[in-house]
Amino acid sequence: MRKEEPMPESTPAVQQHQLPPLILHPFTDASSSVRALEDAKSAAQQLHLDGGALSRAEQLRKRLLEGRYAELRMLFFVGKDVFRWLGQCMDYTQRTESLRSRGLAEQSFAEFLISDTPDEVAAKLRRWGVLDYARIFARSIGIQAQFREPPPREILSAEYLRDYYRFADYSYTCWKESVKFPLLAAGDFSFCLYASGEYAKMLEQQWSAAENGDGRNPDAAR
Repeated sequence: MRKEEPMPESTPAVQQHQLPPLILHPFTDASSSVRALEDAKSAAQQLHLDGGALSRAEQLRKRLLEGRYAELRMLFFVGKDVFRWLGQCMDYTQRTESLRSRGLAEQSFAEFLISDTPDEVAAKLRRWGVLDYARIFARSIGIQAQFREPPPREILSAEYLRDYYRFADYSYTCWKESVKFPLLAAGDFSFCLYASGEYAKMLEQQWSAAENGDGRNPDAAR
């Protein structure tokens, strides 16, 4: 008589942690001016610096630096939103028993955002027209690590502004490597992405539904 083989034990489902939402204030408004200033940069490279062309080249260089400063400010505020989210993720970690002892750091969540972006978040960014989001987030963190407030234009040298993105890249690398941190396991974490106006409208709808319903606090319904 054939002996029945024991049924394999079922593997318990891995708990997926829902992180706080990442709420970004609009940062694509300056994209048209940035593109125009990148065009100015290309034009400046093609100009011959002789005679009357010199003043034209100087004008283009000035416009280029103004565009770089606009980009830097834009990334500063993106970084401010990202760092707020990193702090909220750390707060979630400390309040979650299964995560508290894992030694997670802000860098763990930053790498998750940049290198292992959830598909639905990446898709939403692409719908917003933000294709190079990994580099944008990394540079925004690098700039936020350098400055606590948006630096005034007059204190930044032309050399810094011209290549600010290189400084931002190096700054992000220094920030990331300043501590040892574990990476987040793919699929174990998720989060939602909202534009600030979109999130405010969603909260307004929740409050309105609660007021028109049973009168409960909308915070309890979330």
